[in-house]
Amino acid sequence: MNRPGNGEPAPSDHKFGTFGGVFTPCTLTILGVIMFLRLSEVVGQSGFLNALIIVLLAKVITVLTGFSLSAVATNTRVKAGGAYYLISRSLGVEFGGVIGTFFFFAQAVSVSMYVIGFTEAFQNAFPSLGWSATAIATVTNVATFVCVYVGAGWTIRLQYGILAVLLLAIVSFFAGILPDVSLATLKRGMQPAYEPGENFFTMFALFFPAVTGIMAGANMSGDLRDPRRAIPGGTLASIAFTAVVYLAMVAALAAGRTQEALTGDAFVVKEAAWSGGLIVAGVFAATLSSALGSMMGAPRILQAFARDDIFRPLRFFAKGAGAANEPRRAVCLTFAIAQAGILLGDLDAIAPIITMFFMITYGTLNLACFYESRSSNPSYRPTFRFNHWSAALLGAVGCLAVMFLINALWACIALVAMVGLYRFIERAEIESRWGDVASGVAFERARQALLRLERERYHPKNWRPTILALSGGAWSRFHLAEYAHWLASSHGVLTLAQIITGDVEDRLERRAQAEKLLRKYISEEELEAFPAVIVEAGLNEAIKSLLQSHGIGGIRPNTVLLGMSREESRWAEYCRTLRFARDLGRSLAVVYSKEGGERWTPPPGSIDILWQGHKHGDLLVLLAHMLGENPEWRDRPMRLLATLPAKGDSENYRRELREVLGLARLDARLHVFESEDLFQTLAKRTGNTALLFLGFDPPTEEKEAEFLGWTNQLGRLTPDIILVCNAGGVSLEA
Repeated sequence: MNRPGNGEPAPSDHKFGTFGGVFTPCTLTILGVIMFLRLSEVVGQSGFLNALIIVLLAKVITVLTGFSLSAVATNTRVKAGGAYYLISRSLGVEFGGVIGTFFFFAQAVSVSMYVIGFTEAFQNAFPSLGWSATAIATVTNVATFVCVYVGAGWTIRLQYGILAVLLLAIVSFFAGILPDVSLATLKRGMQPAYEPGENFFTMFALFFPAVTGIMAGANMSGDLRDPRRAIPGGTLASIAFTAVVYLAMVAALAAGRTQEALTGDAFVVKEAAWSGGLIVAGVFAATLSSALGSMMGAPRILQAFARDDIFRPLRFFAKGAGAANEPRRAVCLTFAIAQAGILLGDLDAIAPIITMFFMITYGTLNLACFYESRSSNPSYRPTFRFNHWSAALLGAVGCLAVMFLINALWACIALVAMVGLYRFIERAEIESRWGDVASGVAFERARQALLRLERERYHPKNWRPTILALSGGAWSRFHLAEYAHWLASSHGVLTLAQIITGDVEDRLERRAQAEKLLRKYISEEELEAFPAVIVEAGLNEAIKSLLQSHGIGGIRPNTVLLGMSREESRWAEYCRTLRFARDLGRSLAVVYSKEGGERWTPPPGSIDILWQGHKHGDLLVLLAHMLGENPEWRDRPMRLLATLPAKGDSENYRRELREVLGLARLDARLHVFESEDLFQTLAKRTGNTALLFLGFDPPTEEKEAEFLGWTNQLGRLTPDIILVCNAGGVSLEA
């Protein structure tokens, strides 16, 4: 079984605050290549109104995701790994593995998009250079790789200057286009003018990568002085600032240029600006800084992912270099993936793929926040107060809906890949060393279900076996544990109980060790059971305590399973236990097995039920049916045995028994025989029987000796026997 680590890198010397570590990288990534090279096309084809809706819709999704990111980030100590770290620590190792894989590839492919954007701008600015697009993009990718490979510290500081250049470029654009703004142009550009094959959602897919930079700051979580404060403040400030910029640019483009001009020139932003040189510098700055940000973020995700040891082959990428623990091995892989994207060479083709990757990541992050909120787990105490489970759920549903509206086929492929990877990790049985929300959600569901069971009126239709098996050390009485498991498997709840006699204070350590061994045994044998160990002065007192106190609400034990006592010296105590359980309203299942303590396979033969009326018969039939549902018993024939009552009409009695089988919906053969000696007849009829179900009543004190003789006679029969006493609550008609 794999055990992922804690994903914590070595301490780093370079630590940054909210502005430098989160706001700046987020803003530089958001205000990138799409703003300069594709926003004009989105406005031209979509029209002013639809372009506003596209920007607002994209921002709504990122705001909701930003809220979820802030809530989760302020609820835990954030270490390296960004969104991967947050999701894995909330939703568990399976979702963490999926998002670690998807988000890493999304970031790595984003490098391709930004480098291709830089290439288009470079060719437009220097058309006479004569270099091919692939050559320029490759050189740029190599330069980005070298910068990040050397170290992230100076790269982050360089972003301050890049941000200044970018802001100057934006100011230059508004200064140039504002004199051309007119209400008439705006009115003419209100409605969409889509080209063939384009629509609202293709334009949304083209634009959405422009707002996916909200994780850029979180990706650098290992380099932040105070991630809990920096991630919410920097991320939401960046989302708000860039929303104002995008909305203002949409309005300026729609009012300053015709739709034909907007769709006819990919670099209309440069043409409209006060200084085209500043726009070119801004494009260079935006694309290169975004490429650098993604080239820095992706390897850190992979490194944290590899440190958690979810996929053994990725261990190679866990190792860092230098005092800052730089993920240089992961940087090399990121470079290779980015170069593969560059060879694809189409910005419009890459953008929708990145959209799917980021949508899955955003949707899962919202889902993590939703589950944390709804789990009612006391450990969920985010200091970020502007969050609610409904907003997180809306964000998750919005991401899923947008995926299908953009491209249903690719959405299905992405989700199938996500489910496949999730199942792969799940089957690997990786045990995480961190707590996640799964147990909290399970607890809350169980709590609600218990309260519902407590409120609702019981009906026999809903009877399920809730078995308390007095199995002792189950490894020494395996047949009891196995029969209990078969009777409760997939239908009810099973507790394996062990009793230790003696003084409680002197046996506490022994009790803890016994429970540990019992829990280990249940796990190794793959039994669906819970352990219970109790210490009491005497055996009878211990059983009484268990029967009265074990369980909660609607899942208190309704059936006690125990072995048949073969010690005459303790027979009276054994019979008192049977009576006490019956008087408490518990049904009884007494296993009389010929097997010892070793693991065994049921002998060949049929499952037989001795019918002696509805008093115990209804429970006999139901338990036999549940036993037959198990793979070890599924192919066994089932027989209903009955003796003809004195002076009874054979045909009428057979008809009644066939009605019983009809009510029970049981596929069983019917055998009615005449005999005054029940044991003699059973001995003849059960020669090929694997297991016999037989009804009984706990004996009164006066008839304990008679009951002992009766059980001794049963012991001479060939098959295993389960004696059943029905305490009620079961009906074949339900």
